[in-house]
Amino acid sequence: MAELTYREAVARGIAQEMTRDPDVVFLGEDVGKAGGVFKATVGLLDQFGPVRVRDTPISEQAILGAAMGAAMTGLKPIAEIMFSDFLAVCFDFIANEFPKSRYMSNGQLKCPLVVRTGNGAGSRFGAQHSQSVENWCMMIPGLKVVAPSTPRDVIGLMAAAVRDPDPVIFFEHKSLYPTKGEVPDGEIVDTLGSAKILRPGKDATILALALMVPRALAAAEKLKAEAGIDCEVIDVRSLVPLDTQTILGSLAHTHRLFTVEENPRLCGWGAEIVSIVADEAFYDLDGPAVRITTPHIPLPAADTLEDIVLPTVDRIAETVRRSLSS
Repeated sequence: MAELTYREAVARGIAQEMTRDPDVVFLGEDVGKAGGVFKATVGLLDQFGPVRVRDTPISEQAILGAAMGAAMTGLKPIAEIMFSDFLAVCFDFIANEFPKSRYMSNGQLKCPLVVRTGNGAGSRFGAQHSQSVENWCMMIPGLKVVAPSTPRDVIGLMAAAVRDPDPVIFFEHKSLYPTKGEVPDGEIVDTLGSAKILRPGKDATILALALMVPRALAAAEKLKAEAGIDCEVIDVRSLVPLDTQTILGSLAHTHRLFTVEENPRLCGWGAEIVSIVADEAFYDLDGPAVRITTPHIPLPAADTLEDIVLPTVDRIAETVRRSLSS
């Protein structure tokens, strides 16, 4: 068992898969010699060499075009798009090319690739470099979408993503890179479409993703200590496929649902989950499902303003407390 940072886990996860399978290659801007702009890929160039670890031009379209061609001809590329906001620059590949190739070729062409990207706010990068855009990708048929919150899950979900036959968008939260966690020795492989109950509870279910997971856990401890409210906290981890069995199973015994979402409120992932609950588990609810989100605004760069708009521990706890008492 070792303690790794989230960024160290990224490098270990990629190295695990590149060591296991010589068809896995890695490409992106400054990912080799520089070790990545967030220093999450340090050492990979030295370990695997310039044939398998490729620095690319500053062109998101070129990166994903090369990755798609490599995947269609038998390789298993991992491609980095530095900031998730820049997925907009190469969205044709993400919306029209990757997820459609296997379907439109009747299975003759496969596109087994992973797109890694730095997602989310908290680093004061401003409106064009701080967005949480997982909802952009989860709406596209044929894509799989994951967002780990711990170093251990980074490695396990990276392995699952690389070994999957379909394209996977792998969201790494920029503000989690320095956080630490225990990681078992040896190979770690997870399953896409599996959520984790991190804190059992009986009074309410709180669903969270990425940076919002530690905040939801802290809010649950605050609620227990100050109000005796016992919340079950679930790390959703995978948006597509979505582990509805775990989510609905939790709701069946807590009877209250809260989602904690960093993405803007309109069309966020929590809205889809609330829709599923309304269709499949409406009579398990003892009160309305409540979404705790970022407002539908561009993210500010000023630290005090950015902190205000993101869901905080205090806002999560107060929202749950107020909803359960009304």
